[in-house]
Amino acid sequence: MSTEGTSSTQGAPSHGPAVTFEDRMSDQDALMWSIEKDPMLRSTVTTLMVLDGEVRADQLHHTFDRASRIIPRLRQRVRGNPLSLAPPRWEVDPNFDLRYHLRTARVPGSGSMADLLKMAGPIAMQGFDRARPLWEATIVEGLAGSKSAIVLKFHHSITDGVGGVELMLELFELAPDAAERTMPHAPDVHVLNQAQRFVNAFQHESRRQFSFAFQMSSAGASSVRNAFFNPSLQAASSAELIASAGRILRPEGTPMSAIMTRRTLSNSLDVLSMPLDLAKKVGHLIDGTINDTFLSGIARGMSLYHMHHGAEQGKLRMGMPINIRGDAPSTTSGNSFVPARFEIQIDFEDLTELMTHIRERAIAARDEPANQLVEPLSGVLNKLPTTVVTQIFGSMMKGLDFQASNVPGSPIPIYLQGIPVTAVYPFGPLAGAAVNITLLSYQNELNIGVNLDPAAVPDADVFMECLRTAYDELLDLV
Repeated sequence: MSTEGTSSTQGAPSHGPAVTFEDRMSDQDALMWSIEKDPMLRSTVTTLMVLDGEVRADQLHHTFDRASRIIPRLRQRVRGNPLSLAPPRWEVDPNFDLRYHLRTARVPGSGSMADLLKMAGPIAMQGFDRARPLWEATIVEGLAGSKSAIVLKFHHSITDGVGGVELMLELFELAPDAAERTMPHAPDVHVLNQAQRFVNAFQHESRRQFSFAFQMSSAGASSVRNAFFNPSLQAASSAELIASAGRILRPEGTPMSAIMTRRTLSNSLDVLSMPLDLAKKVGHLIDGTINDTFLSGIARGMSLYHMHHGAEQGKLRMGMPINIRGDAPSTTSGNSFVPARFEIQIDFEDLTELMTHIRERAIAARDEPANQLVEPLSGVLNKLPTTVVTQIFGSMMKGLDFQASNVPGSPIPIYLQGIPVTAVYPFGPLAGAAVNITLLSYQNELNIGVNLDPAAVPDADVFMECLRTAYDELLDLV
């Protein structure tokens, strides 16, 4: 008997509409899972939350226990079969033990932010136990000023940054005196036997191939009509799509930077913040957005860093996930982004010219015609041997100089056990790049997490000073 289907959050979720969790990975999620055969391509997402007070570990155990009953992924492990064409399944772990996923530790040193970041680095580096659900949380005690922190990390195949923010809202409250929420029943455990797995995978692939054939026939009929009524336009459109696919899939295994060339499995974490309202005003100078300010600051910081080392660097290659969820709250778990790669000019003397250039390049990447092919292409790549897929993605990802991501967070204060959350810092995976810089908005602050490969950037303090100087220059425009 097949058990293919979906699950959703039990009862009414705390904030927003119920989220549906598919029982199988999407092809895109499955790719992020499989390419970790090369540990350099790990896709671990880490979030550092600082609280203005000391949390009680026993109460936090209760909070996470409840969240694991609401959010299926927190109790599910990945089960795949190398002989199956279907993507891996999500199954409730029959051996789920919250004590493994939720740990308590004391920060070393004086309990400063630097001490906390130094402690969080190795946590973010570590890979996941693939026999268990793909998340871990560490409660950090002993911070200066009687503060505490939570280092939460999850595998990117669970969800993207936007979805991660929505899922984290299950852990937090919107008021310091919010009523305690009820504890749902634990999800049922159903581990399929080998015969059930075979039937389940066959049925999944049959439905998917039927859906794909229907989409292709519809697209084919549309193309025939367009070719008949406007053949020149159809030919140009097809040529543009092919060229776009070539740009997306083109191997770029060598970084463009003359100095950020080495890659390792190590990291170095740092943070900075800037006012959201000022960053928005800077973006408005070119009729742009906060994202234009964010990306331009990175480009300017990269230019300053290369100049510091005497390197005349004109261009760099960046990676950026393009959110395709839309503005409405998502009702489906998993990843909803297109991974973009594109080159940018960084050696502008005029900051408004730099911002205009960055905005144009980001919009061009967002509007690539082949972005619509990412999921179908993922399905094709998943049929290839894992070693081949890993080599393909390695040739694409290891040529990135840096990755950047902008995630909208909560515009209002959030609380945990009545304790205010003062800051939330995101750290995206390096996945072959020298640097990952991720922004997460919280109230009127833009919190920026910087994940550096120390082999590529051995002087992290110099890099951070260049980045801070770059953002100060941009903010001085207003």
